[in-house]
Formats: sequence, structure tokens, C-alpha cells
Amino acid sequence: MTQEKWGLLQNKLLKAIGKNNYTTWIEPLQFQEVQDGVAVFSVPTNFMGNYVSQNFADLILYEMNTAGETVQRLAFRVAANSTARPANVAETNSVEIAQTPEPRMSVGSSEALESLQAAPLDARFTFDSFVVGKPNELAHAAARRVSEGGPVTFNPLVLYGGVGLGKTHLMHAIAWELKTKRPELNVLYLSAEQFMYRFVQALRERRMMDFKHLFRSVDVLMVDDVQFIAGKDSTQEEFFHTFNALVDQNKQIIISADRAPGEIKDLEDRVKSRLQCGLVVDLHPTDYELRLGILQNKVQHYSTTYPDLQIADGVLEFLAHRISTNVRVLEGALTRLFAFASLVGREIDMELTQDCLADVLRASERKITVEEIQRKVSDYYNIRLSDIIGPKRLRSYARPRQVAMYLCKQLTSRSLPEIGRRFGGRDHTTVMHGVKRIEELKTTDGQIAEDVEMLRRSLEA
Repeated sequence: MTQEKWGLLQNKLLKAIGKNNYTTWIEPLQFQEVQDGVAVFSVPTNFMGNYVSQNFADLILYEMNTAGETVQRLAFRVAANSTARPANVAETNSVEIAQTPEPRMSVGSSEALESLQAAPLDARFTFDSFVVGKPNELAHAAARRVSEGGPVTFNPLVLYGGVGLGKTHLMHAIAWELKTKRPELNVLYLSAEQFMYRFVQALRERRMMDFKHLFRSVDVLMVDDVQFIAGKDSTQEEFFHTFNALVDQNKQIIISADRAPGEIKDLEDRVKSRLQCGLVVDLHPTDYELRLGILQNKVQHYSTTYPDLQIADGVLEFLAHRISTNVRVLEGALTRLFAFASLVGREIDMELTQDCLADVLRASERKITVEEIQRKVSDYYNIRLSDIIGPKRLRSYARPRQVAMYLCKQLTSRSLPEIGRRFGGRDHTTVMHGVKRIEELKTTDGQIAEDVEMLRRSLEA
């Protein structure tokens, strides 16, 4: 092995064990040579050699053999003796590794790995508590199909989307449903970080056969946040082989990620290709109706905990409009609101909501301007900006103008009189009428509903 090859291998070790461990224990190692299956390293102290041997030797050996070297053990010696031949020095420590290790499936070791088998499931995350709307209906339907535990129709199922859109909720819901309906199935749910941790642990403890047996014996493998393994070459390679082994056995694989597989930076092409060969489903950002449904569902849940609390009309609608980027933030805001109202013994009205959630509302305040909305609407309807603002009352101008007023009310913090002034000095009652008219048309006119949703997504993108 050349020094250049060792340098490349060091980069892999850095990604596998993290910067702190790498800086402390791996970076000081000076590679000397490989002779007769022994990789010799120079180390500053005997203690460092002992520590690396006990904690990282298996990982180093694995990476060396993966890189094409035939290495069976490591030898460490203090830097003062670095010119001596390895056969003539006392090794501070060495680690043996068989080139073709036999399976080690003793009861004790198997039980140790089994104790780490699955990440805990959150009892709140079931299909019953998942609010379905247009942005997530396909993902929900696909998750429902997989949770039946029947014949594998698409493999893998990949759910992706931004933070707080319901990926983990659906993953837990699938696991709960399989546990209830098909208890005989071996379902393994864990995060990609846990997969990597167990892989490195198996390398360190020389129990790769146990690891491979565990992950290849499941009926359903569920890996959350797979983007975490991007850039970690050894973990990706083992994940790739595990994936192939399970697909060959017609076992179901379910994956979640924060973006589409093809867009995950530093994810190997072969892993991307495998993930894209099944059903890839996007959980879109929530719309107003879905956020309102989530809040209403949460209020029903809280009615048992806070039976005496009253919530005024318009509060939920206000929150659904103002907190639009993250469902977790939305739910957390409602939790804080109920707890605060309970402590002070007040009804949850608009005044209390704005006082209690002032920081959340400021953080969620939209940066979209009235002018930006006017330009976007005029472009969408292919009319001039001056016609949106001007006095003409033709239907071809009046309806887009009302849509623009509606979006200004929903997506900015401007008051009705301020919005009216930006639309050619119109009175606030005109703006109020326009907003109300669009709200009515959204329920009866599919085209208007689609126009508003398309414009909202475009403005919030």
C-alpha cells in the first residue's frame, strides 16, 4: 500500500468515525509498510497503539482489504523505532483477522445484537392520527398498501420531503400496522445513523457475520433519513449489499429521505439507482386546508387533557395561515397555547394567541411583499400590472385582482387598509369583499382553487 493510497483510506476513516475521533487517534498514525500480511504503523506512544488496536483496528483492516490489500493484522510501534524492520521489533499491539472469517452465531453474541434490533416506535404516530390532504394523499395510500404486509408490489418504497411533513409519522404508522396485522413478520425499523453505528460496532467487535445475518433475515427493513449515509463509503457499500440481498429474497424495503434519491449529494450512483427502482413518493409542503385539519385533529386530542378550555373562532384558521412551513412548529405552537391558557385560566382567543406565540409568529412571518404578489398574479393571468392596480372593473381584471388581494391577506402581515392602498387606493371594505369572494369561489370553482394553490406554492417556493 502506498502513502497516497493510505491517504485516500484516511478520508474514508474520517467519514466513518467523525472528525474528533479521527483527529485524536487516526491522524497521528504514520503508515510504514505492509509485509507478509502485516500492516505496520508508527505511533507516538504505546497507549495510542493500544487504544487504536482495541477500538479502530477492525475498521482499518476492513478498509484496507476493501481497497485491495491483503492484510491480516496490524502492528504498532513507537516512532523512535520506526526505522527497524517489523520482524525485529516488539509490536506494541496487533490484531488478527481471518481473510474468510467463519460465522460466529453463538447465543450470547446473537442476543447482544438482537437487543439493538429496532428503534422505539412513537405511539402517537399511527395511521389514525395522520391527517390526509392533497399534498400527502399519494404517500399515505402507498404507505397503507405496504402496511398490509401482502405480496411486494413495489420495492423499495421511498418517501421523501422536507422537515415536518410526515415522513417519520408514516414510517412509524407502517411499523405499527404490520406489528398488529402481521405479528409473525420480522420488521426492523431504524434510522440510517443507527444502521451506520451498528455497522461500525460490528466491525470493531469482529462480528460482521452476526450483523449480516441480522439485517438479511428481516421480512421488512425500514430505514429513516437515508441521506445520513451519504459520503460514508463503507456504510453505503454494506447498505447496498444488504439492499440487494433483501430484494433478491423479495423482502420489503421502506426508505425515507429529506430529498429525492437523485438529489442526495455524495450518495453513490449505484445506491441512488437502487432507491429509484421502486416507488418514489414526494410529500409536498402542506396547504392551508391540511394544516387546519391537523390543528383540528390536535384540538380533539387535547379536549380530554384540557376539558374546560375554550378556543375562540378564527384562532385555528389564523395559525394555519401564519405557520405554514413546518407541521412540528405548528403542533408545538398549539401545545404551548393550550398549556399557557390552562395555567392562566383564560379562553384561547386571538389576543392570548398573539401574546403567547409572539416569537413563533415573528419567526414564521412571511417575507413575501404585496408587490411580489401583484407581479406574480399579473404574469399568471397574462395581464398588465397596471390593470391589477388600476380602476378597470372588467371580469378579466377584477377576478385576478381579487385573487391578488386574497393572497396578500394570507401571505403577508399587511392590514386590509394597507393592502387597499397598494391596489390603487381602494377602501379596506373592497379588499374584504374580494377576500371573502375568493374564499367562497375556492369551494365551488375548481379552477379558482387550483389557481390560488399554484400561485401560493410559487410565491412560497
